[in-house]
Amino acid sequence: MAQINIVNESTIQISVTLEDAKRMVQEAARDVKRYASDIVTIYEKMPFFDYTSFCFYAYDSAKLFEWVLGTDPREYHSFSLDAPDSFFYTLYGGVAALYDAAKESVKEQMLQA
Repeated sequence: MAQINIVNESTIQISVTLEDAKRMVQEAARDVKRYASDIVTIYEKMPFFDYTSFCFYAYDSAKLFEWVLGTDPREYHSFSLDAPDSFFYTLYGGVAALYDAAKESVKEQMLQA
């Protein structure tokens, strides 16, 4: 489970593992429609970060990340993330499997807006 270390009132350190990535993928698969935008963004943008330096907040794709943390890191002035490469590779592989369904869901949501 993700670990959050509160350094002080404005700073946290976050540690995630391979298991957290698996939980994120399982949650995304459970509700593709809800996480469609995150899935599409992570799949399309993560390669630009060499798969292992992805910033969920750079593209407003943090719903899954915040779900696994159980908190919103933006409530603090700064945070750091300690994650093994396996976290990012597993997350990418999982969202790749959900990409087509998520892309379709994003299109539907845009048509309804």
